[in-house]
Amino acid sequence: MSKIEQLRISGQLPSPKGVALAVMEMSRREEATLDEVARVVQTDPALSSRLLRLCNAAANGGRPVASIREAVLRLGMTAVRQLAMGFSLVDQHLQGPCASFDYSAFWSHSLFMAVAGQELGKMVRAASPDELFACGLLAQIGRLALVTVYPAEYAAILAEECHGVALLELERERLGLDHAEVTAVIIADCGFPKALAEPLHFHEQPETAGFSDGSRPCQLTHLFFQARRMADLGLSAVTERHGNISELMLLGSKIGLDATGLGEVFDRVVRIWHEWAELLKIPVGPLPSFDAMANAPVPRPEQETAKGHVRARVLLVEDEPTTRMLTEGVLCHLLGGAVYTAENGQQALSLALQVMPQIVITDWLMPIMDGLEFCRALRATDWGQSMYVIMLTGEETEGKIIEAFEAGVDDYVVKPVNGRALGARMRAALHYVKLLEAWEGDRAQLKEFAAELAISNRRLQHAAMTDVLTGLPNRRAGMAALTRFWNASQRTTQPVAAMMIDVDRFKSINDQHGHAVGDQVLQEVARAIQNSARKDDIVSRIGGEEFLLVCHNADARVALLAAERLRRMVKALRIIIAGVEIQITVSIGVASREAGMASEENMLLAADKALYAAKNNGRDRVCLCVQGRTHCP
Repeated sequence: MSKIEQLRISGQLPSPKGVALAVMEMSRREEATLDEVARVVQTDPALSSRLLRLCNAAANGGRPVASIREAVLRLGMTAVRQLAMGFSLVDQHLQGPCASFDYSAFWSHSLFMAVAGQELGKMVRAASPDELFACGLLAQIGRLALVTVYPAEYAAILAEECHGVALLELERERLGLDHAEVTAVIIADCGFPKALAEPLHFHEQPETAGFSDGSRPCQLTHLFFQARRMADLGLSAVTERHGNISELMLLGSKIGLDATGLGEVFDRVVRIWHEWAELLKIPVGPLPSFDAMANAPVPRPEQETAKGHVRARVLLVEDEPTTRMLTEGVLCHLLGGAVYTAENGQQALSLALQVMPQIVITDWLMPIMDGLEFCRALRATDWGQSMYVIMLTGEETEGKIIEAFEAGVDDYVVKPVNGRALGARMRAALHYVKLLEAWEGDRAQLKEFAAELAISNRRLQHAAMTDVLTGLPNRRAGMAALTRFWNASQRTTQPVAAMMIDVDRFKSINDQHGHAVGDQVLQEVARAIQNSARKDDIVSRIGGEEFLLVCHNADARVALLAAERLRRMVKALRIIIAGVEIQITVSIGVASREAGMASEENMLLAADKALYAAKNNGRDRVCLCVQGRTHCP
């Protein structure tokens, strides 16, 4: 028996308790109903408030949900089970047996990934945002399990300070299994569908998944990976942010987000993250806006030897006139250009704001504001953090030098100033400036590239999903919408219906008036169908003169009334082209989701069968297919 199976049987893995456990056990019964689940959930005020909050967050400004029953109906049994499990584990494991493991940071990161997955899911639409929230919350649950079962051994692993693939390898070496394996087991026990569990398993190393490009599993794997990287940025140290932001820009561009769009999504995630953290009692810290982080001063690179002359703006701060004049002369000779000068720190601070020097050379002992105070004031500003500061000092004691470096000084020169010593320090400073400028240039190019790539991807996505003639979604987009609405209907038990719409005798219009006129007729019909559809319905042109209208939250009766209203609207159209009025009609087949239907294709075939009946019964009519039988009122 494998080690993972031993853990599974032993009952040592993290598991839900109380109401969450009752919900999980109830949802495994085939005869369980959503009403029963809602009654159990209502006994736990904390779980109830969290599900209501999640349900209303997904409403996108629609009518807010006030009752637990409605929230459970909207979320569906699968999502409720997953979320109950996640919330229960958060409540149980805000602290634990391993002193080296930061439980608060773990849940803070998991919560950030949950919210990021939910928000990205609203854009990519590869799965229900509510289920993506649960996936993000439990994406790293295997680490918590290993810390819980092996606290001492895992503390030793944490001391190695490894991440990513290295962490997985070290876990396998020391424990005989890794957190990805354990996560997969816990996710499976929670009843997560395979369609979500497999992408989640590979999200740390998406390149190893082997899913076909563009497939739903591939989309979900990269969605989880991007949500993970957003969470990494949210909890990263200031010095690590620039690298994370660069990667996120490239990831965002792949789903059509430029730097501005990515920033808006990230800032929204941060806001929701803080709201959830307060609700779950998870401590999280403040975070600057994405724009502020992206445009913050560049982290100070290591000094390297570099060739080539760099012209730099230099500010010299020295109160003694003779020393100032001599030092300025040495600097002008080294730089081949002018040097800005000031007599004290206060004057220098004002001048620095105007000229933005790249290198500052300041005396230590000065009136009004000395060099140390000036340096601290510079480092306290965003614009002063990346300046290279050299301190001129008459003392070289260890204590004084340490004090200077702690204040933010980069280097020092002992007075009286030696030209060769100052020249050596300036070469190091100029190397730093050159590296800094190169980094800034690369960052600007990256932002421009990410913006162009995002625009290009948006255009390609739009072109791939749009019918050129009518501007409606094409067959591919229509089928995707049908699948999405069908899955939502299965999850929430809300009805869904489909209309197949065909323009009557369209071939005769092409034959009599030409294809150019026929195209204009199709455009008019497309507009009429789009205008008659409700806000949440999806209209697509699926080929030739055929259109598909998918009706969200509409049963057969509602869809039939809507189809009849559409038929009359089209018949009343006055299409005048080149002075000729063209009278058109449409035939419409309607079907809704029924208990015996295995998939959305069954509903589509039923609507197609009803359309065929409408054509055979004289056209210009609406027919309904129920339980395999057609009705043409």
